[in-house]
Amino acid sequence: MRLPRPAWLRDYRRDCLPGDVSAGLIVAVMLIPQSLAYAMLAGLPPQVGLYASIAPLLAYALFGSSMTLSVGPVAVASLMTASALSPLATPGSQEYIALAMQLALLSGLMLVLFGCLRLGMLAHFLSHPVTSGFISGSAVIITLGQLKPLLGLQFAAANTPALLAGLVSHADAINPLAANLGLATIALLVFSRALLPKLLVGWGLRADRAGLIARLMPMLTVIFSTLLVARFDWHLTQGIAVVGAVPAGLPSLWAVTPDLPTLAALWLPALLIGVVGFVESVSVGQSLATQRKQRIDPDRELFGLGAANIASAACGGYAVAGGFSRSVVNFSAGAHTPLSGVISAVLMALVLIFASSWFAHLPHCVLAATIMVAVLSLFDLATLRKTLRYDRGDAIALLGTFFGVVLVGVETGIVSGVILSFAVLVWRSAHPHMAIVGRVPGSEHFRNVERYSVETLPHVLAIRVDENLFFGNATAVERALQSRLAAQPLAQHLLLIMSAVNRIDSTALEMLLSLEQRLAEQGIQLSMAEIKGPVMERLLPTALGKRLEGRIWLSAHEAFLSLAARAA
Repeated sequence: MRLPRPAWLRDYRRDCLPGDVSAGLIVAVMLIPQSLAYAMLAGLPPQVGLYASIAPLLAYALFGSSMTLSVGPVAVASLMTASALSPLATPGSQEYIALAMQLALLSGLMLVLFGCLRLGMLAHFLSHPVTSGFISGSAVIITLGQLKPLLGLQFAAANTPALLAGLVSHADAINPLAANLGLATIALLVFSRALLPKLLVGWGLRADRAGLIARLMPMLTVIFSTLLVARFDWHLTQGIAVVGAVPAGLPSLWAVTPDLPTLAALWLPALLIGVVGFVESVSVGQSLATQRKQRIDPDRELFGLGAANIASAACGGYAVAGGFSRSVVNFSAGAHTPLSGVISAVLMALVLIFASSWFAHLPHCVLAATIMVAVLSLFDLATLRKTLRYDRGDAIALLGTFFGVVLVGVETGIVSGVILSFAVLVWRSAHPHMAIVGRVPGSEHFRNVERYSVETLPHVLAIRVDENLFFGNATAVERALQSRLAAQPLAQHLLLIMSAVNRIDSTALEMLLSLEQRLAEQGIQLSMAEIKGPVMERLLPTALGKRLEGRIWLSAHEAFLSLAARAA
């Protein structure tokens, strides 16, 4: 059976080819050190990162919807892979590698299933504060975790507190040469990001060429440090940890079907990796597509990312997603279609076939420095500041996610963030805002008496309910109405303005009926205004609707005039 050609390939224009070729070359250069480093972050041999940088790019080019998203190993998915698999097997072992492939397979199958069910709305499943807290917490864990290889240390640590304690207790075992080499790499990479392009432009170099040189610095650093280690035998004389032999040649196809115990252990991490990777990828892809007045299809993205993960699992790789920095570079380098990803995949395959031996002397401390600099941009302090100023509920969810990730683990952190988000939503719904309102003089508008200078009637208490009425807030609403009536003893009419109410469930309906009856016994009439059509259709046939006949107005202004005339 022949696969249908994707639309971008059917309609490909020759003028797109130069940009796609140059972008593919540049991204491949970025991808080589990143794939090696992220594989080690995931607890996997470095070649697994290279394997995950070939077939997934081809699969996404066939099934994805973004023209410039660069799929492959990413920091967050690597961290989540290590977090999920470390309790199950020894990192780097054959069992661990097989579990990583099965994790990618399960994640991919879930995403494909969600795509077939058209569940692209999952892109909005995680709120921005929760996503920000999760990614910032992951950045902290990744950075702290890379201090061990950066300093030439080796010890086990189950969580962040244990890691910090281990760093202190093993301080006397720090390898000075590894530490100096790693710190020098960090300084060079930070300089190349922040200052080098401006410096080169100041020397007369074109901005695009200056940016290209800055993007090539991680690869140049890897090459230079590898040559140094090989030339002076630092891995033998100074104890510098190196990558070691990387198997040459393309990966073999694997059949990785998890058994039931493995499925039970991996389904939740696979789901979280898939959802987080999808949310991150859609965010990056949509932001880039908007700049060219394009759009992406979330349902196709589910299918494309799912296919990429399945392809990665089948070729000896691990979970992948759309990378932020690589996608931005791909876009800026002139990519117009996923052909740039295909070119990157071909180049990665050539590296595996002909140049895998070059990485044998690559020092771990340099890869650690590369990861640390790469995740600097993930820490999102700006969102925390904005959220603290704007919405404390969202800030609680963000901070809860952040500290959950840092102190307990990535899975617990993200689940706690989702729970906190829903808890805040439920709390707000259960404590609805209700405003006593009056008429703005000379108009038909009604506003909160605490914020505006308005006209009120002494015998009318007009209250706007700013929330749907349901079982969770029915009692709170009733108590609030009774309390405000008690504070206005002259009131003979309670006017509920329902413009913000989209639904009244059966519990709230019973509450309103009971309230209307008790108020009638006290000589107070309950009235309503600005009820929405769907709510009115369900309300009118009920006992409450029949009792309110003649006391339901189209607008608050109409009710105000009618009740004022009755008082006169």
